[in-house]
Amino acid sequence: MRVIKGLLLVLGAALLSVLVYRVGADPILETLGRLAWWQFLLVCLPYPFVMAADALGWRFAFARGRPPFRRLYGARLAGEALNVVGSIGVVGGEAAKAWLVRRDVTYEESVPSVVIAKTTITMAQALFLLIGLGLAWILLPVGSDIARGMAWLLVLELLAVSGFLGAQLTGLVARGGRLLRLFGAIGDATSAEALDRALRGYYRTQWRRLTLSVGFHLLGWLLGALEAALMLWALGVDSSVRLATIIEALGSGVRFAAFLVPAHLGPFEAANAAAFAALGFGAGAGLAFSLVRRARQAVWITIGIAVLLAMRWSAGRAAAPDPARVS
Repeated sequence: MRVIKGLLLVLGAALLSVLVYRVGADPILETLGRLAWWQFLLVCLPYPFVMAADALGWRFAFARGRPPFRRLYGARLAGEALNVVGSIGVVGGEAAKAWLVRRDVTYEESVPSVVIAKTTITMAQALFLLIGLGLAWILLPVGSDIARGMAWLLVLELLAVSGFLGAQLTGLVARGGRLLRLFGAIGDATSAEALDRALRGYYRTQWRRLTLSVGFHLLGWLLGALEAALMLWALGVDSSVRLATIIEALGSGVRFAAFLVPAHLGPFEAANAAAFAALGFGAGAGLAFSLVRRARQAVWITIGIAVLLAMRWSAGRAAAPDPARVS
């Protein structure tokens, strides 16, 4: 898998290089030149609110024993940073989230919550893409390539969500654990069976929490659309919140489809360049928008890694024996 992701990263970087070559540096730099330093700082401000909504979405993915919100917030911020920078993909960041809240809940509670939150945020993403598609049908010309592409991305995402949810509801987690034990890959399937029971129990009995988890994650996606509108304003692109929602929804679908590509490098920029060109803003503006988003992402990755180190240091201090007690 590392080799495949490394190859996809190289191909994504090559695609980005071709895009820059074809579009030319001048249109990109002209758009970026409209961005003042204080506007970039302003662009970075909505992300903490997106994280807050997603942390609440994760909070309601717990059946019981919910950790404090501040711990969930820090764990999510750190985990999402690892998801982007880690070469092993989303597994590293998701595992880190469960590890970072271990002081408040057991792994038997945190691991199912991470799986459920991943499911509910994807369900919310599909709803957000549906909202964006509805706006595209209303605002864009009939037969628009953007609307058509979004429709296909929605079908792909609905199939993936259905399969992911179906696997959790039909006991495939436990059966997979027993199969791995049969082939000697693991020595004990107890953990897989416990995870299977926790997942099925949540979906069967915690409908209110499930709805709230999806709702808060959907709020996070909608806040991302406002962030996109702010970026467009800062770059001097004459747009609206509704068009920004279409652009953000399309980008979310592309990021979902290109989940194997590290940081979605290449496909995300290509989608933005094509969408901005179709909307009359120019492909250069689309690439400039992508670069500003990457820069904002880099700022919060740095903060997320700092939060991770701080939480590890705090956990280490809490676990260290008290010298006074030892003596």
